[in-house]
Amino acid sequence: MKTNIICFGEMLWDVLPTGKQPGGAPMNVAVHLKNLGHNPQMISRIGHDELGKELLDFIQEKGLATDLIQQGETHLTGVVKANVSDKNEVTYKIVQPVAWDYIQCDDALETAVANADVFIYGSLAARSAASADTLSRLLKKARFKVFDVNLRAPHYDQNTLEQLLHAADMVKMNANELDMLAAWYTPNTDEQTAIITLAETFDIQTICVTKGEHGAVLWTGEKFYQSAGFQVEVQDTIGSGDSFLAALLTCLLEGQSPADSVQFACAMGSLVATYRGATPFVTASEIHSFLTPQIQ
Repeated sequence: MKTNIICFGEMLWDVLPTGKQPGGAPMNVAVHLKNLGHNPQMISRIGHDELGKELLDFIQEKGLATDLIQQGETHLTGVVKANVSDKNEVTYKIVQPVAWDYIQCDDALETAVANADVFIYGSLAARSAASADTLSRLLKKARFKVFDVNLRAPHYDQNTLEQLLHAADMVKMNANELDMLAAWYTPNTDEQTAIITLAETFDIQTICVTKGEHGAVLWTGEKFYQSAGFQVEVQDTIGSGDSFLAALLTCLLEGQSPADSVQFACAMGSLVATYRGATPFVTASEIHSFLTPQIQ
């Protein structure tokens, strides 16, 4: 089932010791959604420079439309310096300001978002006033809103995060991000209580927390669903969480059970970690093949 999904935010280059790779969580999610059979589009902004041209070429090679990707003369295409010395916990130095800090709202963006089935956004693109204002306006047009928390210090603050949480129908975060958010509302509490508190405080229908090699927990329909992680040979974890979100959404949109959905998403994230880079081509059939011996 092809679903019209829009991903909003950063598209950039991850600069690694081995060279540069296309990245940015929203773009990674969009690429994985395309690989899983959906019809995603990116809303972002790049510079009129060689790095921007290369990103457009990459997007087109992946089969994604570029209609909603803006180009500007004033600011350069985004760059992030990634430290992969710890394969399981990549850290980032994110250059600022860059083109995606200045995404401009216009009628074309508002119409596209209003017509989309799902609108995915993160916290990083809200670090600047211009893109944050555009995001705020687009959230008012969106039908179903998915917040991919994706905290990168120091590019967030409590007030902004609370606004983004209030807007969300569904939220995905990792365990560290849950701990940080929970400390504001229910310090020194257990995982399930923290999730329920966030859901009730911000009127969120669905919350998913990823836990790396330990799997994930999904709260939806006022019930919890757990999936254990899978043991794989990790190359790097860049893009694993993004692929997880794409897979989880795919299953939920298809009407699969929450338990099957979170297990499928964990398998996707694990498979992506066996590759270098954020957007290897991993299909649904490959995930099912991976899962078959795991569940026998």
